[in-house]
Amino acid sequence: MTNQKKLIIIDDDPDYVAGIKSILERADYSVQVAHNPKEGFQLLQSQPFDLLLLDIMMGRGAEGVAVARKIRKDPNLRNIPILIITGIREQIAFLFPGQPVHPHFVELDELVEKPIEPKLLLEKVSNLLRLSEEKKEV
Repeated sequence: MTNQKKLIIIDDDPDYVAGIKSILERADYSVQVAHNPKEGFQLLQSQPFDLLLLDIMMGRGAEGVAVARKIRKDPNLRNIPILIITGIREQIAFLFPGQPVHPHFVELDELVEKPIEPKLLLEKVSNLLRLSEEKKEV
């Protein structure tokens, strides 16, 4: 039996996803990928994952926000940690420099800006997984 953590990446940039996936797999994570929000949500519903890495800007706009909201409303998915990795932090009014527009605009666990350094990515993933495990134990 393996304790390998299962991660899912939902991002429409195949080159970026390939790089992130490679970093995570080298760190011994099992990684699945969806290149659009609909496919990603279906994949999330089909099997359990330990962490979601989510892009904001996909398709016709900020579809990642809609995915995150949908996940938080789904009783089977609402507890999955979400790491948003985006290049458009201030441009979408998601966050002003460091300040949430509204604390419930979208519930997520962490937000980092693209490009993300591999070391920081692995730190964020590890921390979110650890926090998620601690919540389960309580």
